[in-house]
Amino acid sequence: MPVGLEIPGLNDSKKLTEKRREALFDTIRTHAVAYAVAQATVEEIDRLNILEADLLAMRRAIASLCVPADYALIDGNIARDFPLPARAVIHGDALSPSIAAASVLAKVTRDQLCLELDRQYPQYGIAKHKGYGTKEHMNALRTYGPSPIHRKKFIRFLDQDTERNEGTPS
Repeated sequence: MPVGLEIPGLNDSKKLTEKRREALFDTIRTHAVAYAVAQATVEEIDRLNILEADLLAMRRAIASLCVPADYALIDGNIARDFPLPARAVIHGDALSPSIAAASVLAKVTRDQLCLELDRQYPQYGIAKHKGYGTKEHMNALRTYGPSPIHRKKFIRFLDQDTERNEGTPS
């Protein structure tokens, strides 16, 4: 974000309403010096783990910026293997406007992807739960089985949970 730019209401994306995130999404894209959003594949997440896949996606986003970055602020406590100097900031999305802006861009982009995936796989209700392990999502997985977009390691966890609960009265 440009030095000195203040965007009213910018905060940790998890603390904002969907409507507010979407409005901020457009404002951030309009005013950002540069931005990029990247992702890891389901296979990469299964192979690496969530944290390493997040770091991989961050490195991809940095590499795809149209204006090279000099420094990276990373939300969390790990900032390693970046192609430039980087610093981890615990609760960074609440402390840094740049990290908060990145969290809004990532969350809105992910929610948009979930809407597209819901059109492809409507039986799972992805538009509603956005991929989180809600009761409805777990029930849909038990009813319909996993789709190609479901992580195999997560499905194994679900299978183990089902086995533990078999024979237990509901």
